Amino acid sequence: MKKTILILALFTGTISFALIACTSSGAKQNDNSEAVLSQDSLIKRGSYLVNAMGCDDCHSPKTMGPNGPELDMEHRFGGHLANAPLGKPNTSVMKDGYMLFAMDLTSAVGPWGQSYAANISSDETGIGNWSEEQFFRAIREGKSKGLVESRPLLPPMPWFVYKNLNDTDLKAIFAFLKSTKPVQNVVPGPKALAEL
Repeated sequence: MKKTILILALFTGTISFALIACTSSGAKQNDNSEAVLSQDSLIKRGSYLVNAMGCDDCHSPKTMGPNGPELDMEHRFGGHLANAPLGKPNTSVMKDGYMLFAMDLTSAVGPWGQSYAANISSDETGIGNWSEEQFFRAIREGKSKGLVESRPLLPPMPWFVYKNLNDTDLKAIFAFLKSTKPVQNVVPGPKALAEL
């Protein structure tokens, strides 16, 4: 009986040690250290993140199909198209606590005025000429075009949520967006509420 208890104690101790060792090494791998990925792996990771985070929802125009809005793949990530007709928004609904979106979700109206989703394609009218530093600043600090002295990014862009992404994920998103089809489109500047 004592021999059985001793064997069970040794077995339990060995299993406990193994579990602690696995947990410790797993924690080292899953801490905030940044992974080093190949360019191809960065682009694949970026594609996954962009799709999971719903970047198309605002930054890609839509067309109306038989099942409702569908992505306009010809202009994917082109932002609000400069030639897209928009009527004068009915801002009176804001007094009741509402904000407005254009039919394709590339423009929004709220207490800040009217904002337009940016062109985030690889074209020079998008982020084609941006440095990685600019992209990081845009996402981490909410600066338009990632420029130090620029205006803040306007709603509904949730940069204050995305700023929590780690460096590897931001690098991956940037690498993916830089690999996308260029869409030449100069997005209109925002309008103040008084201009609407």
